[in-house]
Amino acid sequence: MSEDENKNKNKDNDNEQHRLRRELPDEVAPEAAGGGDGRDGADGAEVPAAETKNPSLTGRQRLAKGLWPPRVSRAQLIVAVLLFVLGLGLAIQVRSNSDSSALRGARQEDLVRILDELDDRTQRLGDEKQRLEGQRTELENSSDQAEEARKQTVERERQLGILAGTVAAQGPGITLTITDKKGAVQADMLLDAIQELRAAGAEAIQVNDVRVVADTYLTDASGGKVSVDGHKIGEPFVFKVIGKPQDLEPALNIPGGVVQTLEKEQATVTVTQAQKIVVDALRPSKRPDYAQSSSQ
Repeated sequence: MSEDENKNKNKDNDNEQHRLRRELPDEVAPEAAGGGDGRDGADGAEVPAAETKNPSLTGRQRLAKGLWPPRVSRAQLIVAVLLFVLGLGLAIQVRSNSDSSALRGARQEDLVRILDELDDRTQRLGDEKQRLEGQRTELENSSDQAEEARKQTVERERQLGILAGTVAAQGPGITLTITDKKGAVQADMLLDAIQELRAAGAEAIQVNDVRVVADTYLTDASGGKVSVDGHKIGEPFVFKVIGKPQDLEPALNIPGGVVQTLEKEQATVTVTQAQKIVVDALRPSKRPDYAQSSSQ
């Protein structure tokens, strides 16, 4: 075959291929280079139709595509809300428990001392209960109930006289002396000391020359003084307290208690135990204006 015939034949083949390509539909992708049967040009492997349309995804991309956007059902939403409410309640409970302890930073010996003080208070209340029950038993079993009632009435009158401050009292206790040269001690600090002593079992209290009773009030006065029931007193403030010394002194020295509060104000505090404390400041007997006994 001549050279001219070969050129004409190749030209006819090219024209035929161009014609076939123009007749193909627009949506049919052109064949890959290197082969017209849908195989990969490199190794002849078939390429799936999905992979020819979309590029291949990595495992991380497929995971992200499966997680987002989230598909939440109604049951999953209800469970999520319940778990949130439960977690919030647990967090509030833990926080309240952690914030409720005021003695978190106290030393072990201080905690032991406070526990002993609570035990002593419980013991005192138990003893008082037994004493009252004994009096009731004596009244019920006494052959002469009238005489027994009279004795108990006299004893009760004496006890009430001590509490009301109308009679003098003596017994074991402590002396609390507060020296305040800078005048920083105020009425509320002395009131805290009185309340702490009462809680520790104090039965009679005297501040300087003023008897402390149930209706005692304290106010700040001029010149660094404090008014107790209208009587001005100045430093040194001397508390004479009758009660169990082993209970009274630790109550004043608890962490964050009376002694530490006063020492922060640069006041000097001394506590002395004694087997005999005399409380001799008296209060006049006052008849109530409105209150009357309800027993007839």
